[in-house]
Amino acid sequence: MSDERPERPPAAGLLDALRVRRNATAGVVAGIVLAALVYLVRVFELIGPVTGTQRYPILGPEGWFLGLAFVLASATALFVTAALTVVTAVRLARRL
Repeated sequence: MSDERPERPPAAGLLDALRVRRNATAGVVAGIVLAALVYLVRVFELIGPVTGTQRYPILGPEGWFLGLAFVLASATALFVTAALTVVTAVRLARRL
């Protein structure tokens, strides 16, 4: 048995072929835009006030909605990046 590891091809080529950097950029932009829109609508009550009474301990409503906006932006960025990467992979597979 040999203690040497076999050579592996660099992953950078795969990432470039799938255009992951471009897809991640598009995902982050989409996530930030969506989260900002939802945050603005909710905090500034652009579609009317929330019915009923809510209590937002410690941070207040702006703080809680900012945290939710971060979660929404992260999830949207991940989803859009994954979807665009899958579409790119399918296109490359069909071309080959």
